[in-house]
Amino acid sequence: MAKLKVGVLGATGMVGQQYIRLLEGHPWFEVSFVAASERSAGKKYLDSVAGRWQMKSDVPKSVGDLMVEDASKVDRAVGKCDMVFSAMEMEKEALRALEDSYAAHDIPVFSNSSAHRWTEDVPMLIPEINPQHLDIIPIQKKRHGWKKGFVVVKPNCSLQSYLTPVYALMKEGFEVRKMILSTMQAVSGAGYPGVASLDIVDNIIPYIGGEEEKSEKEPLKILGRIENGKFVNNDSMKISAHCNRVPVVDGHTACVSLEFGIRKPALEEILRIWKNFRAVPQELELPSAPKQPIIYNPENNRPQPRKDRDNDKAMAVTVGRLRQCNVFDVRFVGLSHNTIRGAAGGGILNAELAFKKNLL
Repeated sequence: MAKLKVGVLGATGMVGQQYIRLLEGHPWFEVSFVAASERSAGKKYLDSVAGRWQMKSDVPKSVGDLMVEDASKVDRAVGKCDMVFSAMEMEKEALRALEDSYAAHDIPVFSNSSAHRWTEDVPMLIPEINPQHLDIIPIQKKRHGWKKGFVVVKPNCSLQSYLTPVYALMKEGFEVRKMILSTMQAVSGAGYPGVASLDIVDNIIPYIGGEEEKSEKEPLKILGRIENGKFVNNDSMKISAHCNRVPVVDGHTACVSLEFGIRKPALEEILRIWKNFRAVPQELELPSAPKQPIIYNPENNRPQPRKDRDNDKAMAVTVGRLRQCNVFDVRFVGLSHNTIRGAAGGGILNAELAFKKNLL
């Protein structure tokens, strides 16, 4: 099978670099186009990331000699790629317009940004939870008059550390009415160079702009439904979030308390549900999908970012410390890798699902 040619917008940034690294040797996709801001354009990719390449492996040779294009010049991508991953950092309205422009040029867009997360016909996808939301793509294309292009987004990176374990319980018929969570988010979530060392070393910052609002609202769209050609949020759950920046390089952790409806699962039943949970990405054997989406670690001091963030290709959610809650019903700790599962790896998984659904 000939591989699909893909582009990476924002290819020189932290998430863009993860895309470049993760796509090396991908069985279905190969990077043929890289783009960034105007100031990086006109250089070979290897030169554009010199001194700020943050990955543990070297720049892939297949990408290093590609010329970095100006991402705003959409016509430069036409004929060079079948789809793009968007990791651009821009003002929201400008980025929405840019991603729409790629779609209008028959180039599907898989975005990591928040620009389109609340567009009524754009799916915000976690493939283990809401793969059926891709069903809105034909409606989106018709509404805009797009032939081949469309836009799919992934949610905020911190959601991946807890929402899949919560959804697994909901899938088994346990209604979650209230959720209180405290996230401890890695510095890589702020991009590069990110948080100044004098701010974060020996410190915790109890505020990340916009994160609490995203954490409280985005799950409701993901858990919602399509109605009359647009998404309708799940209105049965209330969420309260505290979001903190902590001195960890990679890995977002969440401490979660849940209140259920009338039916309340026993702890042993929750563990069984998590252990047996499989979803569409596993059924389709998507290349980036973890074999076991939820991994429970019974040690009383786990999960820990340094020890557990790379579980199952860094695409699994690792949970631990499941126990009764004195205020709600149960509580647990969740962890996921924020720049892989929560960013580039999640975007690639979205594209793999779309490919298997014959949307590409």
